[in-house]
Amino acid sequence: MSATSITNLYGITDGKAVGTYVEQAFHRYLVAQYSYTPGSSALGIDFPTLEVDLKVTSIRQPQSSCPFRDASQKVYGLGYHLLVFVYEKNDDSVLRAARLNFQHAIFVARERTGDYQTTYGLREILRRNGNQDDVVAFLEERNLPLDEIGRELLAERIMAQPPALGYLTISNALQWRLQYSRIINLGTLGTTEGLENLLV
Repeated sequence: MSATSITNLYGITDGKAVGTYVEQAFHRYLVAQYSYTPGSSALGIDFPTLEVDLKVTSIRQPQSSCPFRDASQKVYGLGYHLLVFVYEKNDDSVLRAARLNFQHAIFVARERTGDYQTTYGLREILRRNGNQDDVVAFLEERNLPLDEIGRELLAERIMAQPPALGYLTISNALQWRLQYSRIINLGTLGTTEGLENLLV
């Protein structure tokens, strides 16, 4: 795709439109090569049998949104793996076509799709022998969308089942806002547990 001029995307600045175009092209390629069940909006992710969701994002602002299920996703991850395609888009005014230069294709294992600052902070509390009250206070400080009972239940789970270090930045909103700068940086370093840059 990096070698193809795409007239449909010339002058398009909407990242969602570019992402949709790339996702559809990728699915067309896969359907021609493999037998698989494509996802649907009802299933919520692109490759439900593999438990993988595809995200396509610009290197200029590497982020996207995903459905909010519950606050524990910030701690334990989204519940599925991510495949993140990162492109740089250039328009050719002579050809009146766009060129997408794919810079990264990063696979993130599901247990690493939590929020970096949240998981790092929780792991530090546990490393320093913090108790459940410390965890509850931290969850409150981090503004996780939970009520008091929800915080207590999540803190109990965290004490019993410490989270893995997450690699995403996840902002609270009606949908989660996922930011990918850290995984791009980690992906260029080579081997990071739970993360693989497929273009390296």
